[in-house]
Amino acid sequence: MSLKSSPPKPQMLSVSDWRSYVTLFKTNPRFSRLWLAGVISQFGNWFNYIAVFVLLQQLTGSGMAVSWFLIAKFIPSTLAGPAAGVAADRFSRKTIMIACDLLRVAIVLCFLLISRKEQVWVVYTLALAQETMWTFADPARRASIPNLCRPEELNLANALGGATWSIMLAFGAALGGFTTARFGWRTAIVMDAATFLISAVMIMGLALPRQSRDKKEQPTPADYLGLADLREGLHYVARHRQVGALLLVKSGWALSGGILVMLTVFGEQVFAAGHGQGGNSGILYSVRGIGAALGPLLAWRFFGESRPAMSRAIGISFFVASVSYIFFSQAPTLAWAALFVFCGHLGGAVQWVFSTTLLQKLVEDRFRGRVFAAEMAFLTLILSLSTYFTGAALEHGADPRSVALRLALLFMLPGLAWMLYRRMAAASST
Repeated sequence: MSLKSSPPKPQMLSVSDWRSYVTLFKTNPRFSRLWLAGVISQFGNWFNYIAVFVLLQQLTGSGMAVSWFLIAKFIPSTLAGPAAGVAADRFSRKTIMIACDLLRVAIVLCFLLISRKEQVWVVYTLALAQETMWTFADPARRASIPNLCRPEELNLANALGGATWSIMLAFGAALGGFTTARFGWRTAIVMDAATFLISAVMIMGLALPRQSRDKKEQPTPADYLGLADLREGLHYVARHRQVGALLLVKSGWALSGGILVMLTVFGEQVFAAGHGQGGNSGILYSVRGIGAALGPLLAWRFFGESRPAMSRAIGISFFVASVSYIFFSQAPTLAWAALFVFCGHLGGAVQWVFSTTLLQKLVEDRFRGRVFAAEMAFLTLILSLSTYFTGAALEHGADPRSVALRLALLFMLPGLAWMLYRRMAAASST
Protein backbone atom coordinates (compact mmCIF):
# COMPACT_ATOMS: atom_id res chain seq x y z
CA MET A 1 0.00 0.00 0.00
CA SER A 2 1.46 3.36 -1.06
CA LEU A 3 1.30 6.36 1.16
CA LYS A 4 0.52 9.72 -0.40
CA SER A 5 2.57 12.57 0.98
CA SER A 6 0.49 15.40 2.34
CA PRO A 7 1.16 18.90 0.99
CA PRO A 8 3.51 21.01 3.13
CA LYS A 9 1.82 23.26 5.61
CA PRO A 10 2.17 26.97 4.80
CA GLN A 11 4.70 28.67 7.03
CA MET A 12 3.16 30.79 9.77
CA LEU A 13 4.15 34.43 9.45
CA SER A 14 4.86 36.46 12.57
CA VAL A 15 6.20 39.99 12.88
CA SER A 16 8.40 38.90 15.79
CA ASP A 17 10.15 36.16 13.76
CA TRP A 18 12.89 37.42 11.42
CA ARG A 19 12.46 34.33 9.24
CA SER A 20 9.01 35.57 8.25
CA TYR A 21 10.57 38.61 6.59
CA VAL A 22 12.97 36.39 4.65
CA THR A 23 9.97 34.36 3.49
CA LEU A 24 8.13 37.52 2.46
CA PHE A 25 11.06 38.70 0.34
CA LYS A 26 11.52 35.28 -1.27
CA THR A 27 7.87 34.64 -2.08
CA ASN A 28 6.71 38.16 -2.95
CA PRO A 29 9.24 39.85 -5.29
CA ARG A 30 6.75 42.51 -6.41
CA PHE A 31 6.27 43.80 -2.88
CA SER A 32 10.03 43.59 -2.35
CA ARG A 33 10.62 45.82 -5.37
CA LEU A 34 8.10 48.44 -4.21
CA TRP A 35 9.57 48.32 -0.71
CA LEU A 36 13.14 48.79 -1.94
CA ALA A 37 12.16 51.74 -4.15
CA GLY A 38 10.59 53.38 -1.10
CA VAL A 39 13.67 52.68 1.02
CA ILE A 40 15.94 54.44 -1.48
CA SER A 41 13.77 57.56 -1.82
CA GLN A 42 13.20 57.78 1.95
CA PHE A 43 16.94 57.61 2.56
CA GLY A 44 17.55 60.59 0.33
CA ASN A 45 14.59 62.50 1.72
CA TRP A 46 16.26 62.83 5.12
CA PHE A 47 19.34 64.26 3.44
CA ASN A 48 17.00 66.94 2.15
CA TYR A 49 15.57 67.74 5.58
CA ILE A 50 18.91 68.20 7.31
CA ALA A 51 20.37 70.14 4.37
CA VAL A 52 17.46 72.59 4.28
CA PHE A 53 17.51 73.01 8.07
CA VAL A 54 21.15 74.08 7.78
CA LEU A 55 20.42 76.30 4.78
CA LEU A 56 17.67 78.11 6.70
CA GLN A 57 19.93 78.55 9.72
CA GLN A 58 22.56 80.11 7.44
CA LEU A 59 20.07 82.40 5.73
CA THR A 60 17.98 83.49 8.73
CA GLY A 61 19.14 81.96 12.03
CA SER A 62 15.44 81.83 12.98
CA GLY A 63 13.46 79.02 14.58
CA MET A 64 10.38 80.42 12.84
CA ALA A 65 12.04 79.82 9.47
CA VAL A 66 12.26 76.11 10.31
CA SER A 67 8.59 76.18 11.29
CA TRP A 68 7.59 77.77 7.98
CA PHE A 69 9.59 75.13 6.10
CA LEU A 70 7.79 72.32 7.94
CA ILE A 71 4.43 74.03 7.39
CA ALA A 72 5.21 74.23 3.68
CA LYS A 73 5.87 70.47 3.81
CA PHE A 74 2.57 69.82 5.60
CA ILE A 75 0.11 72.08 3.74
CA PRO A 76 -0.05 70.16 0.42
CA SER A 77 -1.52 67.05 2.06
CA THR A 78 -4.25 69.19 3.58
CA LEU A 79 -5.14 71.02 0.37
CA ALA A 80 -4.37 68.40 -2.28
CA GLY A 81 -5.08 65.29 -0.19
CA PRO A 82 -8.69 64.80 -1.36
CA ALA A 83 -7.69 65.10 -5.02
CA ALA A 84 -4.73 62.76 -4.44
CA GLY A 85 -7.01 60.14 -2.92
CA VAL A 86 -9.42 60.32 -5.85
CA ALA A 87 -6.48 60.01 -8.26
CA ALA A 88 -5.15 56.93 -6.43
CA ASP A 89 -8.55 55.22 -6.74
CA ARG A 90 -9.30 56.31 -10.33
CA PHE A 91 -5.98 56.28 -12.21
CA SER A 92 -2.95 54.00 -12.46
CA ARG A 93 -1.16 54.02 -9.10
CA LYS A 94 2.06 52.93 -10.78
CA THR A 95 1.99 55.89 -13.17
CA ILE A 96 1.30 58.29 -10.31
CA MET A 97 4.30 57.04 -8.31
CA ILE A 98 6.69 57.23 -11.29
CA ALA A 99 5.57 60.71 -12.34
CA CYS A 100 5.89 62.04 -8.79
CA ASP A 101 9.42 60.64 -8.42
CA LEU A 102 10.61 62.19 -11.69
CA LEU A 103 9.10 65.58 -10.89
CA ARG A 104 10.77 65.52 -7.47
CA VAL A 105 14.17 65.11 -9.12
CA ALA A 106 13.74 68.46 -10.89
CA ILE A 107 12.21 70.19 -7.86
CA VAL A 108 14.94 69.11 -5.43
CA LEU A 109 17.74 70.24 -7.76
CA CYS A 110 16.25 73.75 -7.77
CA PHE A 111 17.37 74.14 -4.12
CA LEU A 112 20.90 74.51 -5.52
CA LEU A 113 19.94 77.91 -6.95
CA ILE A 114 19.37 79.46 -3.49
CA SER A 115 22.21 81.53 -2.03
CA ARG A 116 20.80 84.76 -0.51
CA LYS A 117 18.49 85.63 2.37
CA GLU A 118 16.10 87.33 -0.05
CA GLN A 119 15.53 83.93 -1.69
CA VAL A 120 14.25 82.23 1.44
CA TRP A 121 10.73 82.30 0.00
CA VAL A 122 12.02 79.98 -2.76
CA VAL A 123 12.84 77.39 -0.07
CA TYR A 124 9.22 77.36 1.05
CA THR A 125 7.92 77.27 -2.54
CA LEU A 126 10.11 74.29 -3.45
CA ALA A 127 9.17 72.50 -0.22
CA LEU A 128 5.52 73.05 -1.12
CA ALA A 129 6.02 71.64 -4.62
CA GLN A 130 8.07 68.68 -3.43
CA GLU A 131 5.52 67.73 -0.81
CA THR A 132 2.66 68.06 -3.30
CA MET A 133 4.31 65.28 -5.28
CA TRP A 134 4.58 63.18 -2.11
CA THR A 135 0.90 63.88 -1.39
CA PHE A 136 -0.07 62.14 -4.62
CA ALA A 137 2.54 59.37 -4.40
CA ASP A 138 1.93 58.24 -0.80
CA PRO A 139 -1.76 57.19 -0.98
CA ALA A 140 -1.03 55.47 -4.30
CA ARG A 141 1.81 53.51 -2.67
CA ARG A 142 -0.01 52.62 0.56
CA ALA A 143 -3.20 51.67 -1.29
CA SER A 144 -1.13 49.37 -3.54
CA ILE A 145 0.34 47.26 -0.75
CA PRO A 146 -2.80 45.12 -0.16
CA ASN A 147 -2.89 44.50 -3.94
CA LEU A 148 0.61 43.00 -3.74
CA CYS A 149 0.28 41.12 -0.44
CA ARG A 150 -1.90 38.31 0.83
CA PRO A 151 -3.98 39.15 3.92
CA GLU A 152 -1.63 37.18 6.18
CA GLU A 153 1.31 39.23 4.83
CA LEU A 154 -0.12 42.66 5.68
CA ASN A 155 1.13 42.80 9.28
CA LEU A 156 4.60 41.86 8.05
CA ALA A 157 4.52 44.36 5.19
CA ASN A 158 3.52 47.23 7.45
CA ALA A 159 5.95 46.27 10.19
CA LEU A 160 8.67 46.19 7.56
CA GLY A 161 7.50 49.47 6.04
CA GLY A 162 7.42 51.23 9.39
CA ALA A 163 10.75 49.81 10.49
CA THR A 164 12.55 50.64 7.27
CA TRP A 165 11.09 54.18 7.19
CA SER A 166 12.46 54.59 10.68
CA ILE A 167 15.83 53.04 9.89
CA MET A 168 16.16 55.26 6.82
CA LEU A 169 15.31 58.21 9.07
CA ALA A 170 18.01 57.07 11.50
CA PHE A 171 20.74 56.47 8.93
CA GLY A 172 19.55 59.12 6.48
CA ALA A 173 19.43 61.83 9.15
CA ALA A 174 22.77 60.79 10.66
CA LEU A 175 24.52 60.46 7.31
CA GLY A 176 22.74 63.55 6.02
CA GLY A 177 23.97 65.50 9.04
CA PHE A 178 27.52 64.21 8.51
CA THR A 179 27.44 64.88 4.76
CA THR A 180 26.06 68.37 5.26
CA ALA A 181 28.61 69.18 7.96
CA ARG A 182 31.53 67.69 6.00
CA PHE A 183 30.71 68.49 2.35
CA GLY A 184 27.98 71.14 2.55
CA TRP A 185 24.24 71.14 2.12
CA ARG A 186 24.42 71.20 -1.70
CA THR A 187 26.00 67.75 -1.79
CA ALA A 188 23.13 66.39 0.31
CA ILE A 189 20.60 67.93 -2.09
CA VAL A 190 22.20 66.25 -5.12
CA MET A 191 22.16 62.89 -3.36
CA ASP A 192 18.47 63.34 -2.56
CA ALA A 193 17.64 64.01 -6.22
CA ALA A 194 19.53 60.88 -7.27
CA THR A 195 17.46 58.67 -4.95
CA PHE A 196 14.17 59.81 -6.53
CA LEU A 197 15.53 58.94 -9.99
CA ILE A 198 16.55 55.45 -8.84
CA SER A 199 13.13 54.93 -7.22
CA ALA A 200 11.31 55.89 -10.45
CA VAL A 201 13.38 53.43 -12.51
CA MET A 202 12.62 50.61 -10.06
CA ILE A 203 8.87 51.25 -10.07
CA MET A 204 8.88 51.28 -13.90
CA GLY A 205 9.76 47.58 -13.78
CA LEU A 206 7.03 46.73 -11.24
CA ALA A 207 4.03 44.66 -12.36
CA LEU A 208 1.27 46.22 -10.28
CA PRO A 209 -2.23 44.69 -10.46
CA ARG A 210 -5.05 46.92 -11.60
CA GLN A 211 -7.11 48.21 -8.72
CA SER A 212 -10.84 47.52 -8.58
CA ARG A 213 -13.10 50.35 -9.73
CA ASP A 214 -16.80 50.90 -10.01
CA LYS A 215 -18.24 50.56 -13.51
CA LYS A 216 -19.80 53.91 -14.36
CA GLU A 217 -21.72 55.40 -17.22
CA GLN A 218 -20.30 58.21 -19.38
CA PRO A 219 -18.19 60.41 -17.02
CA THR A 220 -19.65 63.77 -16.04
CA PRO A 221 -17.62 66.95 -15.32
CA ALA A 222 -17.98 66.19 -11.61
CA ASP A 223 -16.39 62.79 -12.24
CA TYR A 224 -13.38 64.36 -13.94
CA LEU A 225 -12.95 66.76 -11.00
CA GLY A 226 -13.27 63.86 -8.59
CA LEU A 227 -16.15 65.48 -6.69
CA ALA A 228 -18.42 62.46 -6.94
CA ASP A 229 -15.63 60.12 -5.82
CA LEU A 230 -14.75 62.39 -2.94
CA ARG A 231 -18.36 62.56 -1.79
CA GLU A 232 -18.64 58.77 -2.00
CA GLY A 233 -15.47 58.40 0.09
CA LEU A 234 -16.82 60.71 2.79
CA HIS A 235 -20.05 58.72 2.94
CA TYR A 236 -18.04 55.53 3.31
CA VAL A 237 -16.11 56.89 6.32
CA ALA A 238 -19.33 58.21 7.89
CA ARG A 239 -20.90 54.72 7.63
CA HIS A 240 -17.90 52.97 9.21
CA ARG A 241 -17.22 54.40 12.66
CA GLN A 242 -14.13 52.27 13.29
CA VAL A 243 -12.55 53.51 10.05
CA GLY A 244 -13.31 57.10 11.06
CA ALA A 245 -11.68 56.65 14.46
CA LEU A 246 -8.55 55.04 13.02
CA LEU A 247 -8.35 57.77 10.40
CA LEU A 248 -7.87 60.33 13.21
CA VAL A 249 -5.16 58.46 15.18
CA LYS A 250 -2.26 60.17 13.41
CA SER A 251 -4.01 63.53 13.76
CA GLY A 252 -4.02 62.98 17.52
CA TRP A 253 -0.24 62.67 17.46
CA ALA A 254 -0.08 65.79 15.28
CA LEU A 255 -1.48 67.95 18.09
CA SER A 256 2.06 67.84 19.49
CA GLY A 257 3.71 67.78 16.07
CA GLY A 258 5.60 70.99 16.85
CA ILE A 259 7.99 68.73 18.74
CA LEU A 260 9.70 68.15 15.36
CA VAL A 261 10.71 71.83 15.38
CA MET A 262 12.09 71.37 18.87
CA LEU A 263 14.43 68.60 17.71
CA THR A 264 16.19 71.14 15.49
CA VAL A 265 16.05 73.91 18.10
CA PHE A 266 17.45 71.67 20.85
CA GLY A 267 20.08 70.24 18.51
CA GLU A 268 21.40 73.51 17.11
CA GLN A 269 20.57 76.08 19.84
CA VAL A 270 19.89 74.54 23.27
CA PHE A 271 22.89 72.22 23.01
CA ALA A 272 26.01 73.78 21.48
CA ALA A 273 26.78 72.19 18.14
CA GLY A 274 29.75 69.91 18.43
CA HIS A 275 29.62 68.12 15.10
CA GLY A 276 29.41 71.02 12.67
CA GLN A 277 26.13 72.51 11.50
CA GLY A 278 23.54 69.80 11.14
CA GLY A 279 25.40 67.31 13.35
CA ASN A 280 23.28 67.57 16.51
CA SER A 281 20.01 67.75 14.57
CA GLY A 282 21.12 64.66 12.69
CA ILE A 283 21.72 62.83 15.97
CA LEU A 284 18.26 63.64 17.37
CA TYR A 285 16.49 62.76 14.11
CA SER A 286 18.57 59.59 13.91
CA VAL A 287 17.56 58.28 17.35
CA ARG A 288 13.98 59.24 16.52
CA GLY A 289 14.24 56.81 13.62
CA ILE A 290 15.76 54.02 15.71
CA GLY A 291 12.98 54.33 18.28
CA ALA A 292 10.34 54.37 15.56
CA ALA A 293 11.83 51.22 14.03
CA LEU A 294 11.67 49.24 17.27
CA GLY A 295 8.36 50.55 18.65
CA PRO A 296 5.90 48.54 16.51
CA LEU A 297 8.00 45.35 16.76
CA LEU A 298 8.07 45.55 20.56
CA ALA A 299 4.37 46.39 20.73
CA TRP A 300 3.45 43.45 18.52
CA ARG A 301 5.56 41.18 20.71
CA PHE A 302 4.10 42.35 24.04
CA PHE A 303 0.49 43.06 23.04
CA GLY A 304 -0.06 40.57 20.22
CA GLU A 305 -0.99 40.84 16.55
CA SER A 306 -4.79 40.74 16.76
CA ARG A 307 -6.92 43.79 15.97
CA PRO A 308 -7.97 44.36 19.62
CA ALA A 309 -4.33 44.09 20.71
CA MET A 310 -3.22 46.69 18.18
CA SER A 311 -6.07 48.97 19.20
CA ARG A 312 -5.04 48.73 22.86
CA ALA A 313 -1.40 49.43 22.03
CA ILE A 314 -2.34 52.62 20.15
CA GLY A 315 -3.82 54.14 23.32
CA ILE A 316 -0.86 53.25 25.52
CA SER A 317 1.62 54.63 22.98
CA PHE A 318 0.28 58.17 23.41
CA PHE A 319 1.23 58.10 27.10
CA VAL A 320 4.66 56.66 26.33
CA ALA A 321 5.29 59.58 23.99
CA SER A 322 4.03 62.10 26.54
CA VAL A 323 6.19 60.91 29.43
CA SER A 324 9.27 60.62 27.22
CA TYR A 325 9.00 64.16 25.91
CA ILE A 326 8.35 65.55 29.37
CA PHE A 327 11.80 64.22 30.27
CA PHE A 328 13.20 65.45 26.93
CA SER A 329 12.11 69.00 27.73
CA GLN A 330 14.32 68.97 30.86
CA ALA A 331 17.25 66.96 29.45
CA PRO A 332 20.59 68.36 30.72
CA THR A 333 22.71 67.11 27.81
CA LEU A 334 22.38 66.04 24.18
CA ALA A 335 22.92 62.40 25.18
CA TRP A 336 19.97 62.43 27.60
CA ALA A 337 17.83 64.28 25.06
CA ALA A 338 18.63 61.61 22.46
CA LEU A 339 17.60 58.84 24.87
CA PHE A 340 14.21 60.46 25.54
CA VAL A 341 13.59 61.12 21.83
CA PHE A 342 14.29 57.42 21.25
CA CYS A 343 11.72 56.43 23.91
CA GLY A 344 9.17 58.97 22.65
CA HIS A 345 9.18 57.51 19.17
CA LEU A 346 8.89 53.97 20.42
CA GLY A 347 5.33 55.12 21.08
CA GLY A 348 4.87 57.44 18.11
CA ALA A 349 5.60 54.74 15.54
CA VAL A 350 3.09 52.36 17.11
CA GLN A 351 0.30 54.82 16.36
CA TRP A 352 1.45 55.21 12.75
CA VAL A 353 2.08 51.58 11.84
CA PHE A 354 -0.85 50.06 13.72
CA SER A 355 -3.44 52.54 12.46
CA THR A 356 -2.17 52.03 8.89
CA THR A 357 -2.32 48.24 9.23
CA LEU A 358 -5.83 48.27 10.66
CA LEU A 359 -7.07 50.60 7.92
CA GLN A 360 -5.59 48.39 5.20
CA LYS A 361 -7.40 45.41 6.73
CA LEU A 362 -10.73 47.20 7.10
CA VAL A 363 -11.08 49.45 4.04
CA GLU A 364 -12.21 48.15 0.64
CA ASP A 365 -9.74 48.55 -2.22
CA ARG A 366 -11.89 51.00 -4.18
CA PHE A 367 -12.02 53.39 -1.20
CA ARG A 368 -8.50 52.87 0.10
CA GLY A 369 -6.78 55.73 -1.71
CA ARG A 370 -9.36 58.27 -0.57
CA VAL A 371 -9.25 57.09 3.05
CA PHE A 372 -5.46 57.33 3.23
CA ALA A 373 -5.47 60.72 1.52
CA ALA A 374 -8.11 62.01 3.95
CA GLU A 375 -6.05 60.68 6.84
CA MET A 376 -3.02 62.63 5.64
CA ALA A 377 -5.11 65.75 5.03
CA PHE A 378 -6.31 65.82 8.65
CA LEU A 379 -2.85 64.93 9.93
CA THR A 380 -1.03 67.66 8.04
CA LEU A 381 -3.64 70.31 8.80
CA ILE A 382 -3.23 69.79 12.54
CA LEU A 383 0.53 69.33 12.17
CA SER A 384 0.76 72.66 10.33
CA LEU A 385 -1.13 74.46 13.11
CA SER A 386 0.98 72.85 15.84
CA THR A 387 4.18 73.72 13.99
CA TYR A 388 3.10 77.31 13.37
CA PHE A 389 2.23 77.98 16.99
CA THR A 390 5.45 76.31 18.14
CA GLY A 391 7.50 78.56 15.86
CA ALA A 392 5.52 81.65 16.86
CA ALA A 393 6.12 80.92 20.55
CA LEU A 394 9.86 80.61 19.93
CA GLU A 395 9.88 83.78 17.83
CA HIS A 396 8.26 85.70 20.70
CA GLY A 397 10.98 84.62 23.11
CA ALA A 398 9.39 81.59 24.79
CA ASP A 399 11.88 79.29 26.52
CA PRO A 400 12.42 76.19 24.30
CA ARG A 401 12.21 73.87 27.31
CA SER A 402 8.82 75.29 28.32
CA VAL A 403 7.50 74.94 24.78
CA ALA A 404 8.66 71.30 24.62
CA LEU A 405 7.02 70.57 27.99
CA ARG A 406 3.65 71.92 26.86
CA LEU A 407 3.82 69.89 23.66
CA ALA A 408 4.64 66.75 25.67
CA LEU A 409 1.59 67.23 27.90
CA LEU A 410 -0.64 67.60 24.81
CA PHE A 411 0.09 63.97 23.86
CA MET A 412 -2.12 62.89 26.77
CA LEU A 413 -5.30 64.37 25.25
CA PRO A 414 -5.59 61.99 22.26
CA GLY A 415 -4.52 59.12 24.53
CA LEU A 416 -7.45 59.81 26.82
CA ALA A 417 -9.80 60.27 23.84
CA TRP A 418 -8.74 56.89 22.37
CA MET A 419 -9.30 55.13 25.68
CA LEU A 420 -12.78 56.67 25.89
CA TYR A 421 -13.58 55.61 22.31
CA ARG A 422 -12.51 52.01 22.98
CA ARG A 423 -14.63 51.87 26.12
CA MET A 424 -17.69 53.20 24.28
CA ALA A 425 -17.14 50.78 21.39
CA ALA A 426 -16.87 47.86 23.82
CA ALA A 427 -20.05 48.94 25.63
CA SER A 428 -22.04 49.23 22.37
CA SER A 429 -20.98 45.75 21.25
CA THR A 430 -22.25 44.06 24.43
